[in-house]
Amino acid sequence: MKYQANGQLPYGIKSQNKTTKFVVIAVMSLVLFTTVPLYYPSLTYSSFIFTSFNSDHESSSPNSSERSDEYDGAIPTSSTHKCDIFSGEWVPNPDAPFYTNKTCWAIHEHQNCMKYGRPDTEFMKWRWKPDGCELPVFNPAQFLELVRDKSLAFVGDSVARNQMQSLICLLSKVEYPIDVSYTSDQRFARWKYTTYNFTMATFWTPHLVKAEESDSNGPTHTGLFSLYLDEFDENWTTQVSDFDYILISGGHWFYRPAVFYENRRVVGCHYCLLPNVTDLGMYYGYRKAFRTAFKAINSLKNYKGVTYLRTLAPSHFEGGLWNDGGNCIRTRPFRSNETLLEGQSMELYMTQIEEFRAAEREGKKRGLKFRLLDTTQAMLLRPDGHPSRYGHWPHENVTLYNDCVHWCLPGPIDTWNDFLLEMLKTERLRSAEESLHSKDRKLLVR
Repeated sequence: MKYQANGQLPYGIKSQNKTTKFVVIAVMSLVLFTTVPLYYPSLTYSSFIFTSFNSDHESSSPNSSERSDEYDGAIPTSSTHKCDIFSGEWVPNPDAPFYTNKTCWAIHEHQNCMKYGRPDTEFMKWRWKPDGCELPVFNPAQFLELVRDKSLAFVGDSVARNQMQSLICLLSKVEYPIDVSYTSDQRFARWKYTTYNFTMATFWTPHLVKAEESDSNGPTHTGLFSLYLDEFDENWTTQVSDFDYILISGGHWFYRPAVFYENRRVVGCHYCLLPNVTDLGMYYGYRKAFRTAFKAINSLKNYKGVTYLRTLAPSHFEGGLWNDGGNCIRTRPFRSNETLLEGQSMELYMTQIEEFRAAEREGKKRGLKFRLLDTTQAMLLRPDGHPSRYGHWPHENVTLYNDCVHWCLPGPIDTWNDFLLEMLKTERLRSAEESLHSKDRKLLVR
């Protein structure tokens, strides 16, 4: 650089004498170190100056296998934001689980595997190890502090509810919520953590769009559904605009036969076996449903929150379909080189990603944030984590006798909330950095 040799700085600004330069630097430093604590009272000087963004810096994350219930009040640092936390392997964790079916009342009966006699316990004793970094285990106090005065909506089917109940159990070390539901229908439950003024809710919408069951039997004896692929499901779209976080998901219900409507006219179906109706396949309805759901979020006038897509968690039926003798009896995770995402699961996953990216681009025009909570690889490797026949008593007549869709609690689904906490920490840091840069620009303009 030759700027100093001729006294010229970039953009034609002249260099001044050393005294003036010293005064300017001192004033700017004083402004910076007095304004930062005002804008970020929980950001200490030490964390502002010395926070490491090295994914291998062990001091910025707690021990990977031991859960901490304490939180020191500072803005959490993320040791993983330069690492793909969703790519990795399951490794043993003898310290798990961190709650049981006897310490947490929130476990749904059909996921209460230990109550119904599951003989093995090793499926609870694994943790997710990303390639290249450590994923801290869930810290309930830290999570609740991050979501203080905020709200989280789980939008989807019973697997979304499965995750919410996992979260309630993980947070139970610090506090249990109170029921603040508007209805007795548990598919639309709301829970509030009064100490933290944090509310979370679940919105039942297995197809994400307006839908109704037109035949309880249908061609496969699993029901025939009418899906209005271009119409919002107002059971959730009219309720979520005030939420700070929306966690949306969907998948397994689209395997069932359905008739597709657009502009209130039949345009085709998925395995409906109706005369003069074109079978467009499952993927057509799946893509259109996610497109409409994301459109609904992007059209919410008052919504300013962050939307997370929780990607497909593959089922693990072996030896037959879910309604034809299929079961999941493995007792250990796969290694990543022992299985592949393929077939229908791969197609559904890619469809989700494509529609998510399109929605993300559209949302950016409004300043909305979309984030990907990619659980697919991790859960592909966990054929051992399902209830199978241990979600009910042997004599009970249940629709899903061998359940290889939902997840035992405690179990691998708890890791989804490890992911969520890490993403909330990263979001907090990102927001702080963006706001700080904005303040820096204002100072320079002045």
